[in-house]
Amino acid sequence: MALQYQFGLLSNGTIFKHKMLPSKPISPLSTITTCRVPRTIQCVATTLVVSDQNTTFRRCVNSFKPSIWDYDYIQSLRSDFVEESYAKERDRLKEEVRDMFSKFADLVDQLEFIDVLQRLGVAAHFNLEIRNIMENTYNNYNNNGILKRRPNSLYATALEFRLLRHHGYNVSSDLFNGFLDSENHFDSRLSVDIRGLLSLYEASFLSTEGEMILDEARDFSSTCLKKFLRKNKDENDEIFILVNHSLELPLYWRTSRLEARWFIDVYQQRRQNVSPSLLKLAKLDFNVVQVQHQEDLKHTSRWWKGIGLGEKLNFAIRDRIVENFFWTVGLAFQPQLGHFRRLMAKVNALITTIDDIYDAFGKFEELQLFTEVVDRWDVNAMDELPGYVKICFLALYNFVNEVAFDFLKDHGQNIIHHLKKAWADLCKSYMIEAKWYYYDYQPTLQEYLENAWISISAPVILVHAYFALPTSNINDENFVRLEDYYELIHSSATILRLANDMGTSKREKETGDIPKSIECYMKETGASESDAHRHIKSLVFEAWKKINTETANSFYSKSFIQISENLARMSLYMYQHGDGHTVQDSQTMNHILFQPIVGI
Repeated sequence: MALQYQFGLLSNGTIFKHKMLPSKPISPLSTITTCRVPRTIQCVATTLVVSDQNTTFRRCVNSFKPSIWDYDYIQSLRSDFVEESYAKERDRLKEEVRDMFSKFADLVDQLEFIDVLQRLGVAAHFNLEIRNIMENTYNNYNNNGILKRRPNSLYATALEFRLLRHHGYNVSSDLFNGFLDSENHFDSRLSVDIRGLLSLYEASFLSTEGEMILDEARDFSSTCLKKFLRKNKDENDEIFILVNHSLELPLYWRTSRLEARWFIDVYQQRRQNVSPSLLKLAKLDFNVVQVQHQEDLKHTSRWWKGIGLGEKLNFAIRDRIVENFFWTVGLAFQPQLGHFRRLMAKVNALITTIDDIYDAFGKFEELQLFTEVVDRWDVNAMDELPGYVKICFLALYNFVNEVAFDFLKDHGQNIIHHLKKAWADLCKSYMIEAKWYYYDYQPTLQEYLENAWISISAPVILVHAYFALPTSNINDENFVRLEDYYELIHSSATILRLANDMGTSKREKETGDIPKSIECYMKETGASESDAHRHIKSLVFEAWKKINTETANSFYSKSFIQISENLARMSLYMYQHGDGHTVQDSQTMNHILFQPIVGI
């Protein structure tokens, strides 16, 4: 059996490893366990001696462009859709759409309608109707998730499978065996069924660990769909548009709010099977919800201006309050979750600030002091810090204490230990990367990932998200699981890290940073950059499988599972075409946050 090791840093700067029992989780940062499944890493003991020469410079100054949305613009946002008449019209349209459920006698038609409702972002208005249809559909399966009847067409079977799994039903992937040939490969005659192949491709992304048939389904369908795109260039054809969209990023990996804004336009251009009432409801609902998002953004902007970090530290940090808020819309767009978005946007802003201090401005000895003060969580130790770090720590300290106070007041439980531990873990992981940078240390890919899933900040985000959600699933046992960063958190964090690496690698090589996963893999294996990208993408697939496996039997609440999944989804979007967090995308932000849909 391969030995399991824990990796960390001693206070004198020594990288160390020591044996871990295979039955216990390991932590990259401390003796406190942080992940349920043991992970092996290969680590060479290396002593890094701090020298005065290496502590006299800052990595970069004034490296970030100012925000393209200033405070006054955000505060000036106004919308006509606050008027009560729009809310009444939306309620009327909901009843018209609700009546449509009774008009679909065929199961496939019902499932297609549910799929359209989900893609348009209005499915939450019809939870009862959708649940009844999914229950009736699942009645066609036995207790082992095996379909009692013969599978229908490839399109219908894959659609049914995807929707059932998406709604949490235990459905076996064995139902796709009926589409295999005598050699247990997908029948080549299916290659002309583009609609069915697209449905199969989308379904394959709900696979769990060990489902080889869904791996083959994804490979087979993607190959055929790529051939279809090469041969057909009609960009006005809906099937062409949907295939191209799916191959860029599958539906299951997309955030619902962004997908809704895109799909509304696609649905409107349909030549048939378009419901005017449903289209109008989708547009109106989007605009009404956008009003709530704008109010949440204005609140966050006022908070950001009030604490003054953007002004006091403008030499060192990214002023990206709009982007920090935009992430939260991807996590939870529902209008009733305004408190969640406001709190999480503040978390994101503090993460971005602290990240920039470690990556872009702080001197080595300043970073060491800051890490120690955060770990001790002692406001009396602030006097040791330089002024710019002092104000950052106090902003963090006050924020965390306020969150803990509100939770204690509302739920009667003290969570400050869980919150401060998450921030301390984050800063320790930043410090490890700072040591790697200052001493030009080249970690292995496994070494890098063992630290990087913490340093990408997902554990901090998800720990705060857990307490920010309105949920009754709050008890001491779940607190322990949360603090130990069980597999759901680890896998979501891994996807965020890998997506970030693929999106920011080019920019950060130019500005100067530690080697990321792509560079680590290339250095370790001699692989080309394109091969390294393929390998990192394969790790994303594996992390998604772990998420799907974990969520099938998770002790976490459904709402927290959804947030964890959405963090992974949002990361794939934000870093799909580069560093979407740092390099501002005015078009997307305008469509989602600032501009209502016209032509209702």
